[in-house]
Amino acid sequence: MRNPLNDTATATAAPYRPASVRDTDPVRDTDPVRDSDSVHRRAARLRAARRAAVRRTVLTGALLTVVLLALLAASLLLGGLRGMSGRDVVPAALGMRTGLADYVMHGIRFPRALVALLSGALFGLSGALYQRLIRNPLATPDIVGISAGAGAGAVTVLLFAPLVPFGVEAGAIGGSFVMVGAVLALSRRGGRVDTYRLVLIGIGMAAVCTAYVNYLLTLAGDQSLAQVMRWLVGSVSGATWDGVTTLAAGFALCALVALPLSRALGTMALGDHLAAGLGTRVPAARIATLLLGAAAAALATSVTGPVGFVSLISGPIAARLAGTERALVLAAPVGAVIVLGADVAAQHAPLVSPVPTGALTALLGAPYFVWLIFRRRSGAPS
Repeated sequence: MRNPLNDTATATAAPYRPASVRDTDPVRDTDPVRDSDSVHRRAARLRAARRAAVRRTVLTGALLTVVLLALLAASLLLGGLRGMSGRDVVPAALGMRTGLADYVMHGIRFPRALVALLSGALFGLSGALYQRLIRNPLATPDIVGISAGAGAGAVTVLLFAPLVPFGVEAGAIGGSFVMVGAVLALSRRGGRVDTYRLVLIGIGMAAVCTAYVNYLLTLAGDQSLAQVMRWLVGSVSGATWDGVTTLAAGFALCALVALPLSRALGTMALGDHLAAGLGTRVPAARIATLLLGAAAAALATSVTGPVGFVSLISGPIAARLAGTERALVLAAPVGAVIVLGADVAAQHAPLVSPVPTGALTALLGAPYFVWLIFRRRSGAPS
């Protein structure tokens, strides 16, 4: 007969072990050599992906450089044919002619081409900074009202203090900084910036700036009105070497400041708390990025006027070419290609020329803006 006491003793002698402990052998299941090989393989894949991304960025940058050189040559050579003999174009570009040929090349064509290139680079950089910081493809200086604020400040100086040295540049930067503060203050909700509110409030503030500029135009005389209207359309015609110097110095300074900010923006993409844990000063980096993007857009606007939608489309194009992580690096040359190419087309394209450069960039950027709006409403990833 079976003794229940024996069963009880057996059950007592055999302590309970969870299934995870009973069914696994730590000595048998843990293989240090295999785990080490797996880690090494993952690290090798990461290094290979990083090298591939760097090669892709370098090749894309080289391709953009070739396109820029081709557009620069087209802007100089095609433009020069209208003011001089065809056989004088290349010698004049190399500084081997004097008189009319030298003036056309070095007094008109070179400044115009360089202003288009540098302003496009500044617009592209400013747009990529805002898109990377706010993580919204619609949040660019020309959409959220920063460029409109810069335009309002610049028009104020053009009408009331046109002879002040660097007055237009100072007015544009001041107007853009005021707009940054207003948009950020009005878009806060619960102590945080709501990106959707930021875009909507920015569009509304841009309308306010436009109304202010229209009011100023009613007070302007005929000569000032003509000058301001040419500037408001967004054009690089009438560019001077002073404008080239301003844009070159501004772009160099903005690029130097953007380099250390790029790492902060990369960590902030992981979230503010994790970025702070990695040593990033999130509030300071956010304010610095906003002011830097506003200053870059304002400098370009002060020379060329509000060339629309360049900052909106440069970043996404750069992201398509080299990936999101390196879009900030390539946004400047992409913007330069867009503005310089639009200027060449505005001067020489059949059935189009002559038109202001801003008209062609708006023709390209407006449909893209509408497409982005519909994608965001449908919930599709941007």
